[in-house]
Amino acid sequence: MNNSNIKNIRINGERLWNSLMDMSRFGATAKGGCNRQALTDEDKQGRDLFVEWCRDANCTVKVDQMGNIFAKRAGKNNELPVVLAGSHLDTQPTGGKFDGVYGVLAGLEVIRSLNDADIDTEYPVEVVCWTNEEGARFSPAMIGSGVWAGEFDLQFGHSRSDDDGRTIGDELSRIGYLGEEECSASNIKAAFEVHIEQGPILENENLQIGVLTGVQGMCWYDVIIEGQPCHAGPTPMDSRRDPFMGLHRILESLYEIADNYAPWSRVTFGDIKAEPGSRNTVPEKLILSLDMRHPEQDTLNEMDKKMRDIINKECEAYNLISEVRVEWNSPAIKFNNDCVTAVQGAVDLLGYSNMQMVSGAGHDSVYVSRVAPTSMIFIPCENGLSHNEEENAKFEDIEAGCNVLFHAMLNQAL
Repeated sequence: MNNSNIKNIRINGERLWNSLMDMSRFGATAKGGCNRQALTDEDKQGRDLFVEWCRDANCTVKVDQMGNIFAKRAGKNNELPVVLAGSHLDTQPTGGKFDGVYGVLAGLEVIRSLNDADIDTEYPVEVVCWTNEEGARFSPAMIGSGVWAGEFDLQFGHSRSDDDGRTIGDELSRIGYLGEEECSASNIKAAFEVHIEQGPILENENLQIGVLTGVQGMCWYDVIIEGQPCHAGPTPMDSRRDPFMGLHRILESLYEIADNYAPWSRVTFGDIKAEPGSRNTVPEKLILSLDMRHPEQDTLNEMDKKMRDIINKECEAYNLISEVRVEWNSPAIKFNNDCVTAVQGAVDLLGYSNMQMVSGAGHDSVYVSRVAPTSMIFIPCENGLSHNEEENAKFEDIEAGCNVLFHAMLNQAL
């Protein structure tokens, strides 16, 4: 088949949509979402169906020691590195039909469409389903791709436990997905992940495709502010060492940091705990969770320094003791130029409205990008909702994103 004919090929949107709906039956919730947490019986059902579909598409299926599933379509030269696509099948407890699963089944649809068109690629093409991307049942998130990429060792991966004490290793064995293949990075020519945006930017801009150039740097902190507990009634306001007195200025100033580094900066306070937590006692200690993000690592470092200076200054003003603990840090990611160019070229070929952007959330592609050339593709989701049973995406956007994936992968695989 000549290149001009290949340019006219499109994936089968109806087949992809029907596959998504079929997969959504496993863990279906009353409100139309999915509860298919990692390594549950529902996850096993989804995995089993995915493997069946891959084998029906004449793929060779392998499962590694972390339960990551790799389905390969042979190329003309199978000694060459693979062109990879994929994401995850696990969901949040009140998740939707598209987060993660779209990227897995879009990768499968690329293979099915290659089969339909009888296209032989020089490089093998592979689709992957990563284990426990969400981190809803087992912490941390993205652990299947993390072990594969060398971020965590296998013992750490297998030892992670859920609230009932069941470990990833035990549950992989229970559901039959404790594979024998070594969980380590293989030879990848290019890796792509198509995903719903999980935010409102594309929808607000009335654009169909996001061409991802990277992922925001993310840092999670526990901010600990200590004062002195005392009785709420007898103790005058000006005699108190009240952690909340420092906190209100800290919050205001940290939101100002987000404004100063707009539009891509993010500052979020997701949780706060007061100790001892009594209604009529000034607390001895506050523990505040802080999430800061920015796509430029140098800028995120500046935000970090300013945050620490603000906390020190305000706590000193109220005679308080402060500590900032880093709970998790994921540096900003710049995706591979050739992969970004392949995605942009596919979008331009297909004529979809688009913009270049960065991901505000973490994805398996964060770890994959550390060991292989990588990029991502975003499509809009309704009202920017994700991790929500009302998560929704339009058929035409689902189809468009997979068409972009198809042609980006062909760019690297022919």
